[in-house]
Amino acid sequence: MIIVALIDILIVLVIFLVVTTTFKQQPALKLALPESNQAKQSGAKEDAPLMVSIDPQGNLRFGENAMPVTVERLKQELGSALAAKPETKLAINADKQAPFGQIVKVMDAAKEAGIKAVSAFTKEAAKP
Repeated sequence: MIIVALIDILIVLVIFLVVTTTFKQQPALKLALPESNQAKQSGAKEDAPLMVSIDPQGNLRFGENAMPVTVERLKQELGSALAAKPETKLAINADKQAPFGQIVKVMDAAKEAGIKAVSAFTKEAAKP
């Protein structure tokens, strides 16, 4: 039996799996997302949006490393991110128990910073 040919085939399969696999980012906070019938999966080719997380107590966290921020600091961070990349998008990742006032404050901060695209993370509603 020719082992070299089998090794070549296995290497090609491993390369194929690595190239086609998308890696899912694990959130820094455990949030119970609200359900939506219109929930959509984000594409792998899209640029990752800036992330603002709101926990059930209304605390704001910004970025991939979930840095605690105030609304004023959030405005500054969004403004600097927009200056660096004008087509920046913002995603709000709020717990379903989060105060709605905090969500509105984040949306206002995004509008003041000049961010045009704001979305919210939800999970797909359970099918009956």
